[in-house]
Amino acid sequence: MSLLLLLAACLLTCLGQVAQKYAVESWRGVESTWAAKLRSPWLWLALLALGSGLLVWLLVLQRLEVGIAYPMLSLNFVLITLIARFVFREPIDRQHWLGVALVIGGVVLLLGQQS
Repeated sequence: MSLLLLLAACLLTCLGQVAQKYAVESWRGVESTWAAKLRSPWLWLALLALGSGLLVWLLVLQRLEVGIAYPMLSLNFVLITLIARFVFREPIDRQHWLGVALVIGGVVLLLGQQS
C-alpha cells in the first residue's frame, strides 16, 4: 500500500508540473492580465494536482522512512524527462538519458532494500 501511495504522489506531482508547463505555454505571446491568467484551467489543474500530491505525500511519510520515500520521488525526474521528450518534443541528450538510467538503478536498489 505504501508503494502505491508513493506512486500516486509521484504521478500527481508530475501531472501538476505538466499542467504548469501547459499553463505558461498558453500565456506565451498572448497579452493578458493576471486576472486572465488566473482563469487558466491548466493553472487550476496544476494547483489541484500539486495540492493532492502533497496530501498523498503526507500519507506516504506516515508509512515509510523519509530516507526511503524521498529518494523514490526521483522517479519524477524520469517521468518528466519522458514527457518532455515525447509530449513536448524537447531534445534530450545522452548525458541526460544516462542520468535517467542511474536514477532508475537507484530506485531499484532502494526497492530491493524494502523487501
